[in-house]
Amino acid sequence: MGKFYDSIPPNLMKWIEAQQMFWVASAPLGGEGHVNLSPKGLKGTLHIANESQVWYEDMTGSGSETMAHLREPGNGRMTIMFCAFEGTPRIMRLFGHGRVLEFGTPEYEELLPPDVRHPGSRCVVVVDIHKVGTSCGFGVPQYAFLAHRPTLYNWLAQLETTEQEHDAADGAADPSSEPRVAEKGLKAYWRKENLKSMDGLPALQAAHISRTTPTHAPPRGEWGKEGNALHHAVRKDAGNGAARPSLALQKPKAVFGGMDAAEVTRLVIAFSLGVAITAVYIQMVGGPC
Repeated sequence: MGKFYDSIPPNLMKWIEAQQMFWVASAPLGGEGHVNLSPKGLKGTLHIANESQVWYEDMTGSGSETMAHLREPGNGRMTIMFCAFEGTPRIMRLFGHGRVLEFGTPEYEELLPPDVRHPGSRCVVVVDIHKVGTSCGFGVPQYAFLAHRPTLYNWLAQLETTEQEHDAADGAADPSSEPRVAEKGLKAYWRKENLKSMDGLPALQAAHISRTTPTHAPPRGEWGKEGNALHHAVRKDAGNGAARPSLALQKPKAVFGGMDAAEVTRLVIAFSLGVAITAVYIQMVGGPC
């Protein structure tokens, strides 16, 4: 059965932190505007401040829909969703209102100083939660997690290197003039792609004109040479069949090869009892979710 809470249950906080990805949903107030749903999947970017607030480090991308919706006057609505692809099935939704802390502002710097900031981070999205919903997740497939892709961080780190080299050469510029940006740097990309939503709502307001030079923490194995090597190794192992499928999809011989007839019989009986008990429970409560 689905359940609702006023805040995040303490016993599920570690489960949230263990998820490798999540989704954020938002929409403009106008009925003709586009509803947005974005996957977020980079390790270490989501943080639980307390049972009623979470925040995540938002990476640069080709759109800025969530930011624009949160900044629309009278709006700010958003939902974060998690799904369990491994272990106990579960779906969790965090319903709340979000606000944006842009790169180059003191509020952003307080949460993400340069020694912890990831390449290409453009803002922090803080979500104040007013309702939490959980449901069974029986319809969510099981997947085996392999690794996070280093591609985005690698690309964004290059843009920031270009920005750093430009700012070092431009250090003598008049501080009262509008800051100049590297032609192929991060801020130029922000100006081109992140100033408005697809519906024309304002998105970035400060990051692209900030005088702060974007710097980030070292790779720590997430990107760069180590991240690339890990990603290629994982892809190679998966291509060679090293990533094993679920036991339920393997041939019976592979599952039961180490069991004698009595052990197999006991396993089948236990499984059958589990199915029967589940069926009775669903009948009693009126459905799995």
